[in-house]
Amino acid sequence: MPIIEQSGYDFPSIIYRNKHISTIYAALFKKFEVPGYTREKHELSDGDFINIDFVLNDSKKAVILCHGLEGDSRRTYNNSCAAYFQQKGFSVFAWNNRSCGGEMNRLPRLYHHGAVDDLDKVVQFVLQKEFEDIYLIGYSMGGVQLLNYLGWAKIDEHIKAAVSISVPTHIATSAAILKQGFNKIYLKNFTIDIKKKLKYKAAQFPDFINRDQIDKISSFDEVDQYFTAPLHGFASRDDYYQRVSPEFSLKNITTPVLIINSLDDPFLGERCYPRAIAKDSAYVYLETPKYGGHCAFPMRNSMHSYVEKRAYEFFESCKKPV
Repeated sequence: MPIIEQSGYDFPSIIYRNKHISTIYAALFKKFEVPGYTREKHELSDGDFINIDFVLNDSKKAVILCHGLEGDSRRTYNNSCAAYFQQKGFSVFAWNNRSCGGEMNRLPRLYHHGAVDDLDKVVQFVLQKEFEDIYLIGYSMGGVQLLNYLGWAKIDEHIKAAVSISVPTHIATSAAILKQGFNKIYLKNFTIDIKKKLKYKAAQFPDFINRDQIDKISSFDEVDQYFTAPLHGFASRDDYYQRVSPEFSLKNITTPVLIINSLDDPFLGERCYPRAIAKDSAYVYLETPKYGGHCAFPMRNSMHSYVEKRAYEFFESCKKPV
């Protein structure tokens, strides 16, 4: 029964017990220096590309970082996590989904929660460097991609464990809760960024993308119904939500994975806490701190977050006895 009843993150500073303060602080005000990455453009079989940033350190162990919606490899949460694992001797690989990371991709396709084919290309890129142990960490949408990858793909034996943070395991629930109350602020920021990309793509590919529909976007409903679903081969928004929600792939996972979803996360609804699945699984662990916000989890007297520390502890616990 891998449900972690008592989280180690229950007593942050009083100010960060407010879910919106912790979330906004982590997203807008917290700063962390970008690692000295090397960037490599990785060509894909369909003619597109993704950019992978990496720092080589230990030749035996590596961690792959997966960013969130409209994020990139150099977001603060990724920078902080990369620095933490570099200090622990890991090589770090932080990849950018198509259209992310400062360079627009070539094709009409963008990215989505089920884009495990691109994540697999990153994994194969890392595997080619012959690390003995590889670990994965995903934030929000990146956490969804990670869970779907573990549930859908054939996992190489060198991938030892993973951690998924602030992850909407049921996409429709998350999309609905972002339309409520103060959460609309987060939704507005996402849609502003997404609309900019769609307008760029509409200019590139007017036969694929209807420019007039972009201005009508007010929530993920329109984004996913008129753009995400048709551009990526889904029948509809509902079909997309059903097929990419990890709730339906968790049962297939046979690699140890820890899900850390705070109970006060403003992006998550009740179906994003898969307690029943974790209770019956030997591989899916669920930790639900009372506080933490979304991709935040600030710690007292540290610029790092709780989830970085917790991810390292989890990876260490998954090592097989020599």
